[in-house]
Amino acid sequence: MLNFFKKHHLSILLPIAFGLYFLAFQNAATFWYMYTFSLLVLMSFSMLFIKIYDEMPTWKSLIYGLGYGTLIYAIITGGYQAIRFLPFDAGSSVSRLLKTFAPTSIWHFLLLMFVIVPGEEIFWRGYIQQKLKKYMSGPMAVLASSVLFGLALGLGGFVSGSFAAVASGIILGFLYEWKRSMPLLIVAHLVMIVLLFLIKPLSG
Repeated sequence: MLNFFKKHHLSILLPIAFGLYFLAFQNAATFWYMYTFSLLVLMSFSMLFIKIYDEMPTWKSLIYGLGYGTLIYAIITGGYQAIRFLPFDAGSSVSRLLKTFAPTSIWHFLLLMFVIVPGEEIFWRGYIQQKLKKYMSGPMAVLASSVLFGLALGLGGFVSGSFAAVASGIILGFLYEWKRSMPLLIVAHLVMIVLLFLIKPLSG
């Protein structure tokens, strides 16, 4: 059984990820517990099979992270403003989902900082993206892992957020291929989260 898992871990962990994401988004009352648990499981198992790259000085990771996190936030904000002009009520749907699952306490932000954001980056960019490169080119692996990340959110019911996940995943994926720095991705992701939920939340 252990040898089978070692040989086929990608085909095993990916369906598990979809299942965990689906379960996490089913109940807003337990979302933070379930989502944190899900990322802990996925991050822990994926780290058995990958090397985490950190090839940038800390100060550069902070500067690049600030810039790219702000860029991702700007893209998400632009996309949100664009869908508000669609004939169906997509903007309100996004607002309701964000309010339902948004961080509202200090412990939510601590979980984001120390578990959820690192877990997402390690699993989707560090593990899924790198393993897919065995079967396709680097750019295609970035695109495929980003689509899979978006699909995981979509299966959980956060369909509108899945498009933002794909867009941000592409940027972060190419950034990881370019700079080979996981801390950079985590900083960029955290900057986007702070802008989105604390400094300048999306508004109707």
